[in-house]
Amino acid sequence: MKNTSNIILFILWSFLCLAFFSLDLILGSVHISLSEIREIFSGAAEDTGLWHIIYNFRLPKAITALLTGSALAVSGLYMQTLFQNPLAGPYVLGISSGASLGVALLLMGSAFLPVVLVSNAWAQVGAAILGSLLVLILVLGVSSRVNDTVSLLIVGMMFGSIAGSVVNVLQSVSNADSLKLFVMWSMGSLSSVTWQFLNVMAPIIIICLILSLFLPKKLNALLLGERYATGLGVSISGIKIIVIILCCLLAGTATAFTGPIAFIGMAVPHIVRGMFRTSDHRIVLPACIIVGASLLSLCDIISQMPWTDSVLPINSVSSLIGAPIILWVIFKNKHLHG
Repeated sequence: MKNTSNIILFILWSFLCLAFFSLDLILGSVHISLSEIREIFSGAAEDTGLWHIIYNFRLPKAITALLTGSALAVSGLYMQTLFQNPLAGPYVLGISSGASLGVALLLMGSAFLPVVLVSNAWAQVGAAILGSLLVLILVLGVSSRVNDTVSLLIVGMMFGSIAGSVVNVLQSVSNADSLKLFVMWSMGSLSSVTWQFLNVMAPIIIICLILSLFLPKKLNALLLGERYATGLGVSISGIKIIVIILCCLLAGTATAFTGPIAFIGMAVPHIVRGMFRTSDHRIVLPACIIVGASLLSLCDIISQMPWTDSVLPINSVSSLIGAPIILWVIFKNKHLHG
């Protein structure tokens, strides 16, 4: 019976994901009907104004929403499993702040770096991944000495604060053009991702997500404790290294191109566990991919404020949706342990 309900939920979320993806193409300051979109994709309306809106703006943005939502949700699940902490996530533990620091050094170091390097998509990804990896290694080092959940969260926030302080220093000494570029990036946006950037972003995230689907059994063993996992023949150090690398690649790549997007990575695993009523990674991990993609697509639709000329920062929308879920998790856990 439980398997049947899970299958129904997977089908439902798959339809929702497809629906939100379609709405992301239809809705905006210029309304485009489904029939017009069919004509565009069939080649009947090639090189028209609507064709350029779909192919050069809305389609890459909609694909970016799917990829980024999936990447952040899976990296958040990794963090919660690795640290055995329901409030862990790329944003809270400073991983996104580390990625922001890497991108800030690249974008606002333009006075000391070649223009070709600053505008290179691979350089942007590399800077974000190195920044997130540095913070994650520091947090992991501290977590081996700190067993208290609250203390670990505070440590992660402190590392994030330090990274943010360095970014502020860079902002104060950078030129106006570099500063404007970074501020726009830090507000979070999916629309700045072009086909050129997607050619770099998509392969990294898709490969990492595919590799993630081979890890559920080892992640399940890790949930039961390191001693139990070792008894099952799981290499603790090996799985931790794999999880760290995949987490940094997913969170770092997503953050590099879209800016820091809060709460998706932390909230989606809780939504999935609550709906599917399980912590089994064989179900939770693929569900996080679908739900994360759907939720960020919904956030993107809301941020576009359809039929208006205004656009909201997607980071603000994701926070408005994700923050209440995290508050619910905190109060729920307090009730259980109170």
